Amino acid sequence: MGLLSLAIWTPIFFGVILLALGRDDQARSVRWIALIGAIVSFLVTLPLYGGFEIGTSAMQFVEKAPWIERFNVNYHLGVDGISLWFVLLTAFINVVVIIASWESITSRVNQYMAAFLILSGLMIGVFAALDGMLFYVFFEATLIPMYLIIGVWGGPRKIYAAFKFFLYTLLGSLLMLIALIFLYVKSGGSFDLAVWYKLPLDATAQTVLFFAFLAAFSVKVPMWPVHTWLPDVHVEAPTGGSAVLAAIMLKLGAYGFLRFSLPIAPDAAREWAGLMIALSLIAVIYVGLVAMVQRDMKKLVAYSSVAHMGFVTLGFFIFNDIGVSGGIVQMIAHGFVSAAMFLCIGVLYDRVHSREIASYGGVVNTMPKFTAFALLFAMANCGLPATAGFVGEWMVILGAVKFNFWIGAAAASALIFGAAYTLWMFKRVYLGPVANDDVKGLADINSREFLMLALLAIAVLFMGIYPKPFTDVMDSSVIDLLKHVAASKLQ
Repeated sequence: MGLLSLAIWTPIFFGVILLALGRDDQARSVRWIALIGAIVSFLVTLPLYGGFEIGTSAMQFVEKAPWIERFNVNYHLGVDGISLWFVLLTAFINVVVIIASWESITSRVNQYMAAFLILSGLMIGVFAALDGMLFYVFFEATLIPMYLIIGVWGGPRKIYAAFKFFLYTLLGSLLMLIALIFLYVKSGGSFDLAVWYKLPLDATAQTVLFFAFLAAFSVKVPMWPVHTWLPDVHVEAPTGGSAVLAAIMLKLGAYGFLRFSLPIAPDAAREWAGLMIALSLIAVIYVGLVAMVQRDMKKLVAYSSVAHMGFVTLGFFIFNDIGVSGGIVQMIAHGFVSAAMFLCIGVLYDRVHSREIASYGGVVNTMPKFTAFALLFAMANCGLPATAGFVGEWMVILGAVKFNFWIGAAAASALIFGAAYTLWMFKRVYLGPVANDDVKGLADINSREFLMLALLAIAVLFMGIYPKPFTDVMDSSVIDLLKHVAASKLQ
């Protein structure tokens, strides 16, 4: 079994074991098996980075075996500089989420932990798939464990939120399925992405394909105006669900643009770039303003995610190497920072059982260690230099200015809004005198909570101070993608 297959099926294997063997009276054993499974799943991804050859855009660690031979569907896996880091990020975040859920989940523990392990494997499958139908199967399969995580362990309106999440994402994906079938017929019966990239498609076909993919991927990112499902889902999802949704699942849509929209319909992508840039700037500026008036911490961070993902799509559609690389770096950085922000809210919610900003005040007086972590992650969310949040946004703004000064200036203004809503929340929750008896009785983070926040803090600081390992891996693949987009396919 190849490294990518191990990365996909190891967490799924441990998840199935938990479903088969675990019971609530064995919750302690279930948690340890889940943690061991998550750690092993992360460790098997490390050789991917160790053995990755920098300086080539070719797919590496390729595995191919027939799956549904009648329709020429293959189990075809591989990673390049664009997808490698997302495999590692998914496995890493899964470890942190298992640690975060150690005490907060007390019912159906085995099913909860199994859902996260299986979800992790399926998301790695999305990032590694080189067969269009295999991608679609993994892409849609991720909905099932996340639907259960929200619908079973969520808040008071969990059924509504889970149904809204499933409906939005499923409807968008149906158009993608039609596009995949069209490409299968057009290519003479192949689901191989490399074959699709070389297809001579006319302007009409490219435009239809571009918007079919846009329907699927824009909902997942989510882009404005199809972002409305995200705040509801984040508010109702358990803390671990929010962390994985923000850190990884939103990236599936953005990754889809790089793997499908741009290389398969490059002329349409260039033609409609103005629309994509406009939608991205609306997300960056307008949704940032919406975040400033939120009273629920989770809703504020959810809208913040939409704004930050606007930088990602902006970077992709300005078609220069620093912008596209910046968008990918921003995806990775947002994975670390957004997970940390939601886990910090979870720490407070476990103690006070409220996400309302007004329920807090002066937390620094009773939880100084925790507040130090929360300050670091808040600064990263603002885009402070030397944190992960700065690197991607700076690269995208630089690329945007290179593309058009006013687009770059509009994107840069969003940093002010980001600082405003993040620092406003931090001031109201953490600073000042102790606001009430709930805050007065708070206990600082324990060793388990310290560990999960420390892991994310190290990642945020390392990426902010030394982003070179991240950018070196992706450079060749980004340049190759842009050359492909620049070459017209119109016949």
